[in-house]
Amino acid sequence: MSDNDDGGRTDLRMPDDDEVFATVTDMLGANRVKVRCADGVERTARIPGKMQKRVWIREDDVVLVDPWDWQDEKADITHRYEKQAAEQLREEGHIN
Repeated sequence: MSDNDDGGRTDLRMPDDDEVFATVTDMLGANRVKVRCADGVERTARIPGKMQKRVWIREDDVVLVDPWDWQDEKADITHRYEKQAAEQLREEGHIN
């Protein structure tokens, strides 16, 4: 445990204007995953090239997605949270 009173809370990356929290529900292959977003919409999300082979995304991971303006059922993954960060988001009520 750290010395701070907040139980070791770290500042997490929060969603920008268009981004929403999402949970990976299914791996589709071809750099695509099925996600359930915090706004209640199921989307097909794309793992961008800069994340491929650097950030491994698995089912039940918490990610940030940026829904496409022209196709709301699709999105790009912009960030993946580590397990500890995802737990912290759940405790703070940002995701369920």
